[in-house]
Amino acid sequence: MCTTYLACSIINQLKDIGISIEDYPRIIRLNPFARFKTRGNGGISFKIDMDKYDGEKIDLAKKIILENVEKLSEMSCENTNPGVVLYKGDITPEMENYAMKAIYSIISIKEAEDFAEKIGAEIHKFKKGRGIIGSIAAIACPLKDYTYELLTYRNKENYGKKRQINEKSVYEMDKKATDTFENIDINNDYIAIEPKTPCPILYGIRAETVDGLKSAKSLVEVDEPIESYCIFKTNQHTDMHLQNIAKISDMEKYGCYIISGYVKKDPYVIEGGHVFFTLADDSGVIEAAAYEPTKEFRSVIKELLFGDQVQLFGGIGCGGTFNIEKIKIIALNKKQHFENPICSCGKRMTSAGKNKGFKCKKCGNKITSSEKIAVEEKRDLVEGKFYETPVVARRHLAKPICRMQN
Repeated sequence: MCTTYLACSIINQLKDIGISIEDYPRIIRLNPFARFKTRGNGGISFKIDMDKYDGEKIDLAKKIILENVEKLSEMSCENTNPGVVLYKGDITPEMENYAMKAIYSIISIKEAEDFAEKIGAEIHKFKKGRGIIGSIAAIACPLKDYTYELLTYRNKENYGKKRQINEKSVYEMDKKATDTFENIDINNDYIAIEPKTPCPILYGIRAETVDGLKSAKSLVEVDEPIESYCIFKTNQHTDMHLQNIAKISDMEKYGCYIISGYVKKDPYVIEGGHVFFTLADDSGVIEAAAYEPTKEFRSVIKELLFGDQVQLFGGIGCGGTFNIEKIKIIALNKKQHFENPICSCGKRMTSAGKNKGFKCKKCGNKITSSEKIAVEEKRDLVEGKFYETPVVARRHLAKPICRMQN
């Protein structure tokens, strides 16, 4: 269904019984290359100051949380396996390490269960309960770099219907709300704040600050009721999932990495429009890809040549291919072609025959050398520059270039 809507519903019901959460609830996005994951692969957490409330009220809060998970989750779906984790205490370095592993690597349900027992957390599994993996991570994740997201929700009778969002107002908001980002993709005529699934979310805006979100919300015009909205603190667009790794041979399937190397095999296109090339270093090689949904980003990858040195940002999917989210050009190899020499009269010469040099048709001049002249071509790529996938294809965790200074 929608984990953020579930969280918003729970938080509002807690307010109704006099329980307020501390700070903002959090969306923590997990490894986007994990084999078993939800579409956005996120966990939600929020914090309650236990000292403010008696045991009876805390028990009621737990009851509200668990009843809502059971009621609002699409349990009939085979891939819906929610989990709830309740933890009281300080966040330890060991818990933070667990969270980071869930974000850039793989954790099993059994590992999560054992870890919950070790830290004294209370777990509630629904069906397979895979959600406990991300629930612990959502509690423990350190947020040194973070963004905010404002999500508005529709009335239930509008689920599955076309969203009534004034697109012109979204473009205006994008111009005026300078603290926000990834609202639209102009090149692909794509309104990024509008989900493309029949979920409860009407729209979502991302920004650096809460004030920026509130300002943006006031500028977006809709022609349908907003049931509720919630602001989340999140690791979205931080590149938190990426590990710097020194060697290609050390990378593993489902891992998320920043890796440097050189182009060993020129890019080539396969059926469907997907673009591949071979990245290499002293330890080995890996196929890297820009898939069709990345649109114009594929044109950047097509410009690569043998010998170019690059840095790739992304991860390894189940097929073993490196999925590129961003690329930095470290050093470009020369691109050149060879031409016949130009005569002293200014006319380009022609071949005088195999190994017989060149002759000029205009003035009759001849030269004995058969060596053509190397002409260096201008490369469209720029050394030191980052190139990224367009907004329409951007993963939740990928840090856009506009945030690279953060």
